[in-house]
Amino acid sequence: ARSMEGQPYGYHNLIFSWIDTIQDNYPPPLDAHVVASVVTVWNHIQPAYAANMWNEALNKRLGTQNLSFPDILVEVEKRGSSFDELLTVPERDDWLYSDGKSTSCVAFILEMYKEAGLFDPIASSIQVTEFTIKDAYMLKFFENNSSRLPKWCNDGDTVNLPFCQIKGKYRMELPKYNSMEPYSHMNERCESLPPKYSRSRNC
Repeated sequence: ARSMEGQPYGYHNLIFSWIDTIQDNYPPPLDAHVVASVVTVWNHIQPAYAANMWNEALNKRLGTQNLSFPDILVEVEKRGSSFDELLTVPERDDWLYSDGKSTSCVAFILEMYKEAGLFDPIASSIQVTEFTIKDAYMLKFFENNSSRLPKWCNDGDTVNLPFCQIKGKYRMELPKYNSMEPYSHMNERCESLPPKYSRSRNC
């Protein structure tokens, strides 16, 4: 945990972790073509920023280094792939970016779970950088017997929550809390379209 002190927030995770499929993650009218257009414009307006924000992550997905965005598109075509497919390549926990390891708040917590052995024996097939906050609280890692929660837990609330809400004026709602067993390559191929963001059974 201390190795992450002073590291930048995991924006690489946030940008890419929600794109798991070619077309079933983008809220209309957004799609990979719009993303490519935005990145192209960004590269012209702020090339250094775009290189750090987008190009480095795309290079990692290709296994290349320092390719510009136009060169990335050319390389993708050479390999018989597409930009749509490139965006779906899962973020890897061990990728190290030029500004340090990229870890969002939820990935940071799940990385500690992973190091503690909670994902064993499939830990090597889990990339926590692919998880959202919802994915994290859905994991079947938590106490499922509410009678074993501390007595002060949810004290004064008229609803018996299955978890402890320590602070807050409003009651938290965590749909499907503590309901999903970890599985290999978890959350790497999950669709989620608005307005309900429904997923298939194993996601």
